[in-house]
Amino acid sequence: MTREEWNNRLAALRAEFEAGVNRPNKALLPGNGIYERFQHPVVTADSVPLEWRYDLRYETNPYLMQRLGINAVFNAGAILWKGRYRLVCRVEGWDRKSFFAVAESPTGTDTFTFIGEPLLFDPPGNAEQETNAYDMRLTQHEDGWIYGIYCAERKDPGAAPGDTSSATATAAILRTKDMESWERLPDLITPSPQQRNVVLHPEFVQGRYLLYTRPQDGFIETGSGGGICWGLTDTMEGAVIAEERLLDPRVYHTIKESKNGAGAPPLKTPQGWVHLVHGVRNTAAGLRYVVYAFMTALDDPTRVIARPGGYLLAPEQDERVGDVSNVVFINGAVAEPSGRVLLYYASSDTRMHVAETSLERLVDYCLNTPEDGVTSRGSVLQRIELIRANR
Repeated sequence: MTREEWNNRLAALRAEFEAGVNRPNKALLPGNGIYERFQHPVVTADSVPLEWRYDLRYETNPYLMQRLGINAVFNAGAILWKGRYRLVCRVEGWDRKSFFAVAESPTGTDTFTFIGEPLLFDPPGNAEQETNAYDMRLTQHEDGWIYGIYCAERKDPGAAPGDTSSATATAAILRTKDMESWERLPDLITPSPQQRNVVLHPEFVQGRYLLYTRPQDGFIETGSGGGICWGLTDTMEGAVIAEERLLDPRVYHTIKESKNGAGAPPLKTPQGWVHLVHGVRNTAAGLRYVVYAFMTALDDPTRVIARPGGYLLAPEQDERVGDVSNVVFINGAVAEPSGRVLLYYASSDTRMHVAETSLERLVDYCLNTPEDGVTSRGSVLQRIELIRANR
């Protein structure tokens, strides 16, 4: 490739990149009344800067190849920071390793641009370096810190010789006050053999830190883990939960039959805390992940006061296709002072989307949507009641 051809190819790559990043995004109306999806994903692998993927020197890359390709961008924590929307994204390279990088937008629904460099940090003390890191939840806590809790994956030290897939999962903890410098704290300790999908409540409860956990016996299977739990710790600097108590159980023949786990940090409303979480069931095509909601009491976030039945958000159309198909997953949401809420969700472990709603609509959804009917007969009775009320 001549230098002129190389320059032309680079110009074409830059033009394509800029067009994708600056593409306007519009809400898809009329929606379902609960929220509005948007026309395009907000962040994809193509949103990652060219400088992060290509060696842009003619002398060392004369064919202008991608040297460090990006496979997917998904499962982002979210925060409104100094009037701008920031996503701490899980970015996965062609090598299967995930890392965290920050994308920022002035609107929250489009023109997300990666800023700075990927986050780099080491575990504290003599802790073992994780092999993979992903799915950060961001909580702006009343103690003045912003905490990022993510899943730290390491090879299982008890794996049999030749076993190259068995792993362990722990909840790793970061904190920052400026969204630039991050301090790594020790991993969370709980009674569970393994731990993932951990979320920090934004306020003190009984003068302590409240965390939502998901006990599990193995890396993938929850085993005896009953569902979403909660526990208290005196500090986040060496956080230890002595007892995990069940908050939202798994239930047979529902959208949370196989697994469920905390998603975004709960949203505070005058009527209670709105929890946006994920549920998993098994199908002939594999596991199906959806997003659902429930509400806990304002004065006691460990007491559930509303459990709307079914899912809030499930994969649709192109969202169903990707590295892990038929999946939506949420671990970030932003509630503005105006009451507008942006739900950031990933589809099929591949790309990031946004849906728009409001605190008022989420409260209405939680308090006025019937609970799961438990049986087919119960479900039919609910629907007949609705039909007759509409006559």
